[in-house]
Amino acid sequence: MKKKYWMSAVGGALAGALISAQLAVPLMAQETQNQGGQSDAQSTYEQLDLFGDIFERIRSSYVEEVDDKELIRPAINGMLVSLDPHSSYMPPDRYEEMQFDTRGEFGGLGIEVTQEDGWIKVVSPIDDTPADRAGIEAGDFISAVNGEPTLGLTMDEALDMMRGPVGSEITVTIVRDLDQEPFDVTIVRDIIKVASARVKTINNTVLIRISSFNEQSTPNVVDGINKAIEEAGGIENLNGFVLDLRNNPGGLLTEAISISDIFLNEGEIVSTRGRHERDSGRYNATEGDMAEGKPLVVLINGGSASASEIVAGALQDHHRAIVVGTRSFGKGSVQTIMPLSGNGAMRLTTSRYYTPSGRSIQALGVAPDVVVEYVPPAPVDENADTPRPRRHEADLRGALANDSLTEDQRKKLEEEQAMTEEAAALRAQDNQLSYAVDLIAGLAVLDNN
Repeated sequence: MKKKYWMSAVGGALAGALISAQLAVPLMAQETQNQGGQSDAQSTYEQLDLFGDIFERIRSSYVEEVDDKELIRPAINGMLVSLDPHSSYMPPDRYEEMQFDTRGEFGGLGIEVTQEDGWIKVVSPIDDTPADRAGIEAGDFISAVNGEPTLGLTMDEALDMMRGPVGSEITVTIVRDLDQEPFDVTIVRDIIKVASARVKTINNTVLIRISSFNEQSTPNVVDGINKAIEEAGGIENLNGFVLDLRNNPGGLLTEAISISDIFLNEGEIVSTRGRHERDSGRYNATEGDMAEGKPLVVLINGGSASASEIVAGALQDHHRAIVVGTRSFGKGSVQTIMPLSGNGAMRLTTSRYYTPSGRSIQALGVAPDVVVEYVPPAPVDENADTPRPRRHEADLRGALANDSLTEDQRKKLEEEQAMTEEAAALRAQDNQLSYAVDLIAGLAVLDNN
């Protein structure tokens, strides 16, 4: 199924590039009159003549000689970025780098950014990357790179400033709160190897953490779930699943579809609608829920965007999962990568996506079923006095033993006590994740009664 989706996506991108070129002449032949009695085609030709006139005057009269490429590329990119924040031109080196991104390995800082009112905004840092370890947070604005302001730059220009040799340092100026002064963060560039998905078990609940959607996402999740079920001695011994999509900036549409399909037996996952039929489609689930109907909680926040919102919206609309956290980012558009002559490519917004109920997430995001704000862990005070542990009856010398428990029952109580202590520790580290695990445990109790 995954291969089918991927081929569909690649075919759509290539077809889009070819068809757009083939339709250029017929479209220009369909002339209409504008309000001034002038045909649309004539008006377009006049604007192109104006562009050519300005281009030639700059070449001949600007105070310094200008490379033609340095004029044309920004003009092309300006045309695209004026459409929306996600359409852009990718020169050959950037296009090649993007292809590595989707495979799960690339060089850089480890942040996903967008543009908002001319500012470069962090959608989310990627787990266990230089930016993540340096404390960069979703929602931060990058106002300068190595002292040079980013306001007014295109996305690609800002990205170029942040790229550099692996092992080199970069200083980014962060605006986190308008009421506070900007501050500098120094980061060492590194090769970013994205472990797209990690799976582990906490208190009989399987935690699936997906940091981005690339070609490794579905295989990682499937292998992780199978291993968790095997280690538990069967799915009947598990309480349920938590799918953590917090600070996941998105990625491949095909992967969002296949991840959703893991937990659904049937029905629509997502639909896309564009101006043309080739940019519209509907993607349905296939039979087979790996979780076998066990309770499922999806965690989201303001850093959950695009493909993350497709997954959260699909599982929410099908009432397959309880969505917990805070409102997601709100990117509800689909970009098609169209290869161009000269080995570059164009990223063009070609459609919007809709959840199974028909709602668009664009600019609205996914609203959680249960709002749980993240509370940062309290800093550890090394000078604070360690509280004395409470003493219990069993700690007293000569205390009577409990004669009502078998050895197996005693071991079970000790295991439950250990799980309780682990849950308390998790609550202090990550209150949102702790809430999700507790919610799964409560739903499991109801299911067993």
